[in-house]
Amino acid sequence: MRKRNKNISNNEATEETVASNVLFEKNKKNNFYKAKGRTGNKKKTPAEDGVKIIPLGGLEQIGLNITVIEYQDSILVVDCGLAFPADEMLGIDLVIPDVTYLRDNIEKVKGFVITHGHDDHIGALPYILKEINVPVYATKLTIGIIENKLKEHNMLKTTKRKVVKYGQSINLGCFRVEFLRINHSIADAAALAIFTPKGLIVHTGDFKVDYTPVYGETIDLQRFGELGKKGVLALLCDSTNVMRPGFTMSESTVGKTFDALFAENTSHRIIVATFASNVDRVQQVINSAVKYGRKVVIEGRSMLNIMATASTLGYITYPEDLLIDMENMKNYPPEQVVLITTGSQGEEMAALSRMAASIHKKVTISQGDTVIISATPIPGNEKNVSKVINELSVKGAKVIYQDTHVSGHACQEEIKLIYSLIKPKYAIPVHGEFRHLIAHAELACKMGVAKENIFILTAGDVLELTQQDAGVTDTIQLQEVLVDGLGVGDIGNVVLRDRQLLSENGLLVVTLAMIRETNEIISGPSIVTRGFVYVRESDGLLTEASDVVRAAIERCNKKNMTDWMKMKNEIRDSLSEFFWKKMKRKPIILPVIMEVEE
Repeated sequence: MRKRNKNISNNEATEETVASNVLFEKNKKNNFYKAKGRTGNKKKTPAEDGVKIIPLGGLEQIGLNITVIEYQDSILVVDCGLAFPADEMLGIDLVIPDVTYLRDNIEKVKGFVITHGHDDHIGALPYILKEINVPVYATKLTIGIIENKLKEHNMLKTTKRKVVKYGQSINLGCFRVEFLRINHSIADAAALAIFTPKGLIVHTGDFKVDYTPVYGETIDLQRFGELGKKGVLALLCDSTNVMRPGFTMSESTVGKTFDALFAENTSHRIIVATFASNVDRVQQVINSAVKYGRKVVIEGRSMLNIMATASTLGYITYPEDLLIDMENMKNYPPEQVVLITTGSQGEEMAALSRMAASIHKKVTISQGDTVIISATPIPGNEKNVSKVINELSVKGAKVIYQDTHVSGHACQEEIKLIYSLIKPKYAIPVHGEFRHLIAHAELACKMGVAKENIFILTAGDVLELTQQDAGVTDTIQLQEVLVDGLGVGDIGNVVLRDRQLLSENGLLVVTLAMIRETNEIISGPSIVTRGFVYVRESDGLLTEASDVVRAAIERCNKKNMTDWMKMKNEIRDSLSEFFWKKMKRKPIILPVIMEVEE
């Protein structure tokens, strides 16, 4: 394996992270993280062409999952997810993968194969398919959710989609891909068995082993074992819960919790917030509502879309008279209603957040309302969730957020089970932050994979595999592609830096009118500030700042400076120095010089 040079992000500062870092330092001394075939910047020269695995995202972070599998003139792409912006990405809506490599090799790309319908695996498809217009292959529910997204972008007619059943194989170039039944927090999730000319690659997708699933059958462990007996070249395995010992609890256990909560709160309205895509969770809320005689209201655009798709395809079932419109909720007493909504992650514009902030147009939180948050905060969302909980509590709501959620990802014993069945020659941990990948590497080593055959990759690494040898042979430079409104990729580091500065120090605009020939000031300087100082209490400061501007112009005139751009720089530098000495602040300063004729 090889080490990563980037720093670990702040949200990893937990006890388990510290333990992981200690493990990392210990193993680094033992040369545990050295990639086979790599010494410094030298690249491995394979004796023969190998199959390439190129993660374009999904490593060292949660989300943005997309992996390229390539051999000679064939490329298939596993998943195409998005990530939500970090705190410092002010104004950014989404982050999508950089697919420059796919665009440059478009003639090789045979299609997208999708493991399941969560946004971190399908959310970027509408953006990427505009550039890489190839067929999309997935199971029935996953295709249904993808079609919702394509419809929003008016791309249904231009995108080829193919529904694949468990056990079915599709041929894409030189690859054959078989969809394997697994369990996850959304129905119709699949692992992938990718048959290549150099050997079999298994990609688990997001998975867990659930012996009592809410919908469908349990994971097809028999097929995993059969593949293991045939021989597996490489395993790309989910790392999200690798630091948790034991087994992940069954999704069906949440239904018992809901029943108990509904029984305890028979006199109040119940509001349940969960992920819109967690179809099984929504079904269990509906089951409890039916059992305790409550009507169900669905709120939140994504929740309504998923609900419509899942019910149409038969993944959610309920009595015909169960659902009522939001407008009709007032016709029922609170104790006869349960509201299923989005906003379990404290998203600012999600329905639950708007209810908590008293800005929802149709729902007002009342004393005694029982709010169940059925989700665990995604790393980085903890503050937002806490804010929503506090706001709901202030309004008199009873907020329940513990023991109302189970993960959709495998813990250590389930991952060990997959390794024992698959017995891969090479192990490539995926889907997790760096600490998860480290822990996964240690687990794979315990399960018998040779240390030199375990690879911790970063996005853009080109890992080349044959039966005899493996190593990172190249690195593709990637950039995060930021989505802001209708703009895709038009926001870069410079704009983000300016937004950061504006948010921290504010803006100051200096306007003056001058005669071009003489550089004589006719009017101004006029100073307007936003987010810097409160103008009504800063007259003296701004008067001094105006004097600084005049002095800067005088210095320019003495130097016979005629270039107004240079004069603007002189004004900016002078004001920046003045405000730093006066206030230890550095606002963004925009000088504007207007030309006046004599």
